[in-house]
Amino acid sequence: MFLFILIPVLALFLRADPAALWAGLQKSEVLQAVRLSLFSSTVTVLITLVIGTPAAYYLAHRHYRFNRLLDTLIDLPTVLPPAVAGVALLMAFGRRGLIGGWLGELGISLPFTTAAVIIAQVFIAAPLYIKSAALGFAQVDCELRKAAALDGADRWQTFIYVILPMAWMSLLSGSVLTWARALGEFGATIIFAGNFPGRTQTMPLAIYVGFELDLNTALALSVVLIGLSFFTLALVKGVLAQWTQPSPEEIYD
Repeated sequence: MFLFILIPVLALFLRADPAALWAGLQKSEVLQAVRLSLFSSTVTVLITLVIGTPAAYYLAHRHYRFNRLLDTLIDLPTVLPPAVAGVALLMAFGRRGLIGGWLGELGISLPFTTAAVIIAQVFIAAPLYIKSAALGFAQVDCELRKAAALDGADRWQTFIYVILPMAWMSLLSGSVLTWARALGEFGATIIFAGNFPGRTQTMPLAIYVGFELDLNTALALSVVLIGLSFFTLALVKGVLAQWTQPSPEEIYD
C-alpha cells in the first residue's frame, strides 16, 4: 500500500525536469492560478471558521430529533460526486436558480466569478472542518462546563476560556484539512465557476488545461500542489505530536 501511494508521486517528481519546471512556474497564467488558489482557499477557511464553528458546536452538544439528519446533511457534500455538487450550486445560485434569481434582481451575479470559486470550495471542504471541530467539542468534559457556570461564567465566556483551549487542536486540524481540500477542488469549481484565467482558474483547473496544451505547466502545478499539501499535513502532524507528547515530568509522575 505504501508503494502504491509512493510510486505515482515519485514518478511525477522524476518526470518533472527542474529547468522546465522553473520555466513553467514563471508563466503568468501559472502565477495567476497559484495566487487565486491560495487566496480562495484561505478565504474558504475563514468563512468556514465563522459559519462552521457554531454548526460544529451544535452537532456536538445538541441531541434533538433532527440531530442525526443534520449530521448526515453535513456529510453529504463529502460523498457527492464533485460534478453533482457543481450542478447543484448552479441550480441554486445561477441566474435562473432558486436563489440566484433573487440575487439577480439586486444586481448580484455569482456564477463564473471568483466568489463562485469560494462558494464551491466552502460547499465541498467545510464539512471536514465541522466534523473535526464537533469531535473536539464533544470530547470536552461536561463537568468543566458546569464548573465554569458555577463560577459565574456565561456561555460565551465558557466557550472562549474553557472549551476553545481544550478543543483548539481539533479546530486546527480541521482547518488545515479544509484548506488542503479547497486547494485541490476541481469538479464543482469548473461547473459552477468556469475556467477563466485570472478570475476562476485555480491550480487544478490550470493543470487540466495544461495537460492538454503544455505538459510542463501541468507538471509544475502538480509539483506545487503536492508540495503544499505534504508540507501542510507534515506541519500539522508535527504540531500535534509536540502538543500530545508527554513531558519527562509527566512520565515520571
